[in-house]
Amino acid sequence: MPELLRTCLIVCPLVFLAGFVDSVAGGGGIISIPAYLLAGVPTRLALGTNKLVNCFGTGLSMGKYLKNGKVRLPIAAISAAGSILGSFVGTRLALLVQEQTLRVAVLVALPCVALFLCFNRGFGEESREKDLSPMAAGGISLAIGLVIGCYDGLIGPGTGTFLILAFTAFLGLDLLTASGCAKVSNLASNITSAVVYLLSGNVRYLLALPAVVFCMAGNYLGARYAIRGGSKNVRRVMFLVLGLLFVKIIFDLVQG
Repeated sequence: MPELLRTCLIVCPLVFLAGFVDSVAGGGGIISIPAYLLAGVPTRLALGTNKLVNCFGTGLSMGKYLKNGKVRLPIAAISAAGSILGSFVGTRLALLVQEQTLRVAVLVALPCVALFLCFNRGFGEESREKDLSPMAAGGISLAIGLVIGCYDGLIGPGTGTFLILAFTAFLGLDLLTASGCAKVSNLASNITSAVVYLLSGNVRYLLALPAVVFCMAGNYLGARYAIRGGSKNVRRVMFLVLGLLFVKIIFDLVQG
């Protein structure tokens, strides 16, 4: 069996699943990155190819949320600007801070988030937008983008999930609308990162082409699932993502 075909058979189904999960609750990278590595793609090429592929999938998913009115554009746009700057800062900080220390911090935080969602079953199911001035809402949106964009640059996995939680907790958006806003912010950081990988030659184009198709299909169906089921469906998938992220970080710490 040709190597490219074997690689596609491993990567594409998992990229489809990652796209589905990512479009609902974020965190698709927890599935897609290991898929590339499992297929034998070198780490830098895996990261670069994944970023390029995700740009198309996230863009399609964002369009679906926009079409259904599930994006607050001013909030999403300001957060997107913040996420670009935050990602740059986070990448620079990653050179100074021990990654293992950061992973332990996230490992401690994840069960707390899961417990919070368990004991607050109505969290994000209805819109409870706070009565904020446009300047205050913009400032909070920018801070969300900066902080979580910084996390994206430092560690990465689960960025979309944390964006959804932040939009819901600090701005009172329902989980579905928060997921739509997260797509805009995430797309901005994905494009920025993808350009860097493209310019450095760290993209496997022949693998990216079929992976884009599967990723877009997963994102499209995932967005439909989320929009039709509302915040309850986002909540269900969010628990799955938090569990996967918890397992992944434990695995990385053990391996490290």
